[in-house]
Amino acid sequence: MTLNDHRDTDSRYIDLSEQTSVQSREISEGVVLDYDAEGNLVSIDIDNASTKVAMQRLVVNRMRGELERIVG
Repeated sequence: MTLNDHRDTDSRYIDLSEQTSVQSREISEGVVLDYDAEGNLVSIDIDNASTKVAMQRLVVNRMRGELERIVG
């Protein structure tokens, strides 16, 4: 899973899978869910994220795997 913060476009993009998105569905204004060919959720795109998501703090709780931080 990868969480991407695009400050230039004020959007957050969460990749949940490496599968290719073939269908997108806007579930509320500026929030789009992307699905693969089997109907599995593969990503979440949030536009105007600064008004919808508090990103001052990110807590990762009981997650298995490697945590990597890329600052840019």
